[in-house]
Amino acid sequence: MPMFRRNRANVRDGAVALLTAAALFGLPAIMAQQALDVDSAQNPFQGSVITGQAEAGTLSLTLPDAIERGLRANLGLLLSGEETKAANGVRWQALSRLLPQVNGSVSGSQQELDLQAMVGPNTLPPTIPPIPSPFHVFDARLSVSAPLLNLSDLASTRAATHQLSASRFTYQQARDTVVLAVGNAYLMAIAGQAQVQAATAERDTAQALYQLAKDRENSGLNPQIDTLRALVEWKTQQENLLAAENMYGTEKLNLARAIGLPDGQEFELATEVSYKPLPSQAVDEAVAQALPHRGDYQAARAEVVTAEAQVRAARAERYPSVGVQANWGQIGTGGFTDGHQTYLVAGSVKVPLFQGGRVHGAIETAQARLRQAQNKLANLKEQIDYDVRTALLNLQTNANQIDVAKTNKALAAQTLDQSRDRFASGVTNNVEVVQAQQAVAQADEVYIASLYRYNVSKLNLAHAMGVAEQKGLNYLGEKQP
Repeated sequence: MPMFRRNRANVRDGAVALLTAAALFGLPAIMAQQALDVDSAQNPFQGSVITGQAEAGTLSLTLPDAIERGLRANLGLLLSGEETKAANGVRWQALSRLLPQVNGSVSGSQQELDLQAMVGPNTLPPTIPPIPSPFHVFDARLSVSAPLLNLSDLASTRAATHQLSASRFTYQQARDTVVLAVGNAYLMAIAGQAQVQAATAERDTAQALYQLAKDRENSGLNPQIDTLRALVEWKTQQENLLAAENMYGTEKLNLARAIGLPDGQEFELATEVSYKPLPSQAVDEAVAQALPHRGDYQAARAEVVTAEAQVRAARAERYPSVGVQANWGQIGTGGFTDGHQTYLVAGSVKVPLFQGGRVHGAIETAQARLRQAQNKLANLKEQIDYDVRTALLNLQTNANQIDVAKTNKALAAQTLDQSRDRFASGVTNNVEVVQAQQAVAQADEVYIASLYRYNVSKLNLAHAMGVAEQKGLNYLGEKQP
């Protein structure tokens, strides 16, 4: 397998390893890992809803612009927004049960009755005909019903309100995840671009060394095997370049899909994210800052409060409820003008006596959901501690790896120069040169992968602390809009 493909796989593996600290919707690591998984075709955070047409020419796309586009068009965020609207609709439905219900009705009927059949034979006075003439009844009425006291509906409304709050916090977490997903896609594309540049340089170097070997063969200074060996290395680097260009094109398409660029829109990456150390941060301080900022944690707390209200609502179904009904209207045998005003005002008290275990079952279900919500909250709190500590550990490790990779890259380049000089002087054959070329290629790969992992670990730390949208660009050394 070519060196390029092997190390590009390492880039992806490094991304997955960095995602174990991320969390979304109360599912630590799993959902956020999917948000960065470029191979997950079913992941909504890798999709978008495209609006508009492709612009003429090539679009200069900066990292802040990509994130801003993602926050407008990313499918995962749009779906989360609709979930929030649905939760608001449920709240309005629950609230409606506490508000008066007003209805109007108009009816008219034409009837003919058989009074003899209704009251029995020989029971009507002689003055009343058994079958009176058909008569018309008109009724126009306004009716109002209102609950005066219903503790179950009141608790259900409060539960729906807290559920809406949880949905809003989930939406906030989804925005952070969009920043993480788009930032990762952009950084992956930058790594792909750097790989193309490195592969191009390695191909050109291999071509020059092949020409040197061929010239020495023509001069009778080297055997043909050196030329063939150099030719194989040149073709290998050409293959690596083609693979790098294909990978880079794919990563640009992944980025375009995540941010909603129109189909066929040409663009170039306008932001160069280099190595910029992030100031060190105390672990305990970072964990303490994460709890109030993590949308999933706040949503989990709201879920607990929602479950508590649902338990109260289930228990309140055993309590009496009080309501009032009233109506007013005109009724008569002609129209609205020749009728008579009638009205009704009635109060009611409903006292549950026996409900066949329905309320008991509802209480058991609500209590089980409450315990689930409490357990998820307790686990998530510990998960956030793990997320932040892991993110900080990865950040420090990746920073150290960059220092080593940078040194190794310089040493590999120096080794290649010396090997080339030795080969040109006839001191050695080109086996040493080919090995030095491969070492340079590997050093380039490792450095590009290390830089990618370091920058993604910055975004991962921002996501773990719940500040990806507010500070993610700052962590990367870019200006926050």
